[in-house]
Amino acid sequence: MCNVIDVAQCRADFPILEQTVHGVPLVYLDNGATTQLPRQVLEAMTAHYTQYNANVHRGIHTLSERATAHLEEARETVRVFLNASGLEEIIFTQGTTDSINTVARGIAPMLQAGDEIVVTQLEHHANFLPWQQLCLERSAVLRVAPQQNGALDVAAFRALLGPRTRLAAVTQVSNVTGAVHPIGALASFVHSVGGLLLVDGAQAVRHESTDVQAMDCDFYCFSGHKMLAPSGIGVLYGKRECLASLIPARYGGGMVDIAGEQSSTFSPLPHRLEAGTGSYAQAIGLGAAIRYLNAVGREGIAQWEHTLLDETARQLEMLAGVTLLGSPAHRAGCLSFRVDGVHPYDLASLLDKQGVAVRSGNHCAQPLLASFGLEVVTRVSPAFYNTRAEIDALCSGIRRATEILWRWSGR
Repeated sequence: MCNVIDVAQCRADFPILEQTVHGVPLVYLDNGATTQLPRQVLEAMTAHYTQYNANVHRGIHTLSERATAHLEEARETVRVFLNASGLEEIIFTQGTTDSINTVARGIAPMLQAGDEIVVTQLEHHANFLPWQQLCLERSAVLRVAPQQNGALDVAAFRALLGPRTRLAAVTQVSNVTGAVHPIGALASFVHSVGGLLLVDGAQAVRHESTDVQAMDCDFYCFSGHKMLAPSGIGVLYGKRECLASLIPARYGGGMVDIAGEQSSTFSPLPHRLEAGTGSYAQAIGLGAAIRYLNAVGREGIAQWEHTLLDETARQLEMLAGVTLLGSPAHRAGCLSFRVDGVHPYDLASLLDKQGVAVRSGNHCAQPLLASFGLEVVTRVSPAFYNTRAEIDALCSGIRRATEILWRWSGR
């Protein structure tokens, strides 16, 4: 099968890319924060709202049954995408943050004083704060594995695991350095001490393998808005027995079997962990996004994005005063950098005036940046609908912005 994608055709599927910003063509390179939506996803959601909008799993009338069928079709699409063994292993959530908190709240009653949870310095706050706060609440111990050259120090991670390790939470791909981590190996280490492994796949799901059975992770979390779907929808994958052991984080309609005045019983998975009216239209959009990715070709997408990322790194390293953050052996999705004497906010602002959208800030990864002695950096995250010409525009824009800022500072 041919792995080459038609970038021009892909761009034609994204209406937002056709606009200008400050009088110049938009160059959108902030896909690590949010990707754009293709027409196919927008049309799927429009069809829902105009043809069969009704609450799911609630009614036996035609519209409700149609909406429910489309929702469950989306669940099956996600199941295949992740290679999960059953539909009951796919829980729809509001996003990665919600998925992680569902697990944290679900295991809280089982965590005892002195138990240990292992995280890494590379985590997004969404995969750091829930565990930090849970440990404080339950008098457990939070152990933090260090980074090395922008990637996880695997040996140090393994050394932190022990008989009191109940769970380890790791990112598959860093949202700052783009470092890709060996999830299968990490799962083996964690399981060898009897712990569970949760993977934050938010930055990986569009780039790397998402075969959860091959990775052997116990939980896998991601957000739709990182992979061409609308915001407000995410997925929590869990092995059947792991999900079944979680105490529901929320209670309400849709997840109850029999509600009595003094006690209640709850529905089987997946509905047991999906209280209330969920974001079913967004879930339908997520299903459409996955079908779009499959139609374009995931291998071709990954190859082109790696090409763009390598070209970005090559050009940035040639620019005066630019230093890339970290040097991971395998990078995907994004990279971050700093420029001597230039604040990332100033750089991003001047790039915006040239139509180039990048991310500047702490990227919700303050422990990682602190390990580098930094507070903020600039991040570039290309997608498969970006072009080499846009990478050229980015680097030319950085050069111009740097010259301006250096002149202002009298450098």
